[in-house]
Amino acid sequence: MLAVIAGCGSTRGRAAASPPSTSTESFEVSHTDAEWRQLLTPAQYDVLRAAGTEAPFSSPLNDEHRAGIFGCAGCGLDLFSSATKFDSGTGWPSFFKALDNAVLERTDSTLGMTRTEVICRRCGGHLGHVFDDGPAPTGLRYCMNGVALRFRPT
Repeated sequence: MLAVIAGCGSTRGRAAASPPSTSTESFEVSHTDAEWRQLLTPAQYDVLRAAGTEAPFSSPLNDEHRAGIFGCAGCGLDLFSSATKFDSGTGWPSFFKALDNAVLERTDSTLGMTRTEVICRRCGGHLGHVFDDGPAPTGLRYCMNGVALRFRPT
């Protein structure tokens, strides 16, 4: 567990957070909890709807190096370009920039630390967290759960 916290800890933050399944926010794509459970695998539901975290180095997308687009596994919205993907060594797919108008950020104060949660702009699904220890040109590291993403080669 210590490696998971060390790989995802930071003090960068913005607005207030709660798992999408309990949030009062409304999103362009919405379903009942029962519908989300039918649409997603149990692992996808745990991350996207309950703000869970997959084990590091467990996603095949961590080693995906083809040109393409990484989209939300919940609603299909394009989120990240492979041109912004880099190997952060954390065990989660990492990007230094999200596509325009793709994600929202909000404060996550779980696990005894303050981090910036990243959610899908269209369905509110939890994707991961963003930290200020990434490479140029942004200095950001979007540390995403691979199970929350799907890859489309271009």
